Amino acid sequence: MPSVLIVKTGDAFSEVTERHGDFDALFEAPMTRATQNVTFQVWDPRVQSAPFCLDGLDGIVITGSNSMVSDAEPWSEALKPWLRDARQRDIPMLGVCYGHQLMAEAFGGKAGNHPDGREAGTFEIERNEASNADPLFSQLPTRFMAHLTHGQTVLKAPDDGVVLAYNHHDHHQAIRYGTRQWSVQFHPEFNADILRVYIERVKDALIDQGDDVSELINRLRETPEASSLLERFSRLL
Repeated sequence: MPSVLIVKTGDAFSEVTERHGDFDALFEAPMTRATQNVTFQVWDPRVQSAPFCLDGLDGIVITGSNSMVSDAEPWSEALKPWLRDARQRDIPMLGVCYGHQLMAEAFGGKAGNHPDGREAGTFEIERNEASNADPLFSQLPTRFMAHLTHGQTVLKAPDDGVVLAYNHHDHHQAIRYGTRQWSVQFHPEFNADILRVYIERVKDALIDQGDDVSELINRLRETPEASSLLERFSRLL
């Protein structure tokens, strides 16, 4: 029975946890639907400082966070050598948002503030030719909708990272490292209701950069193609 570790790098907003659960629950539910034969453990490195033992793990998921990778908090920096060790052992990994940026930095890339500001809403993602042979992305349509909310981004992918998807705002929407390690800027674990909460929470920043918040909310829709990544990652284990 595969054992998956969820590295919980942040907490969802209270409105989300009350209706849908915290970040760990948002990942567990779809992965369990894909296959019942998965066990989950949750590690919060912000409060559990001892490195989690990698022995016996069949998969790792790194969640999003309200923290910023560029702040280089000690708990976050300590994850980088741990992630490199996990990659060396070829443990399958999936990083999302903060996890995406952290993995990119751990493997030699650079994350930081996006020069064009925050991206928040349901937007189209396009996968590239490199994704056609990828076991996680090749089954997606060439263009698919995904939920996004981020102010920071991967500014430079690692030299050996393979970019798999992009959009008009961000050239690094998905990256593969090694053979079975992926990260995505978008949120496959979110539904439209969750993203609505996030947009409302950052609406002042969106207004300041000239976005129409009402239009962003009106354009929210469910994203089954993006969400299918979690089920497919679970089955790959």
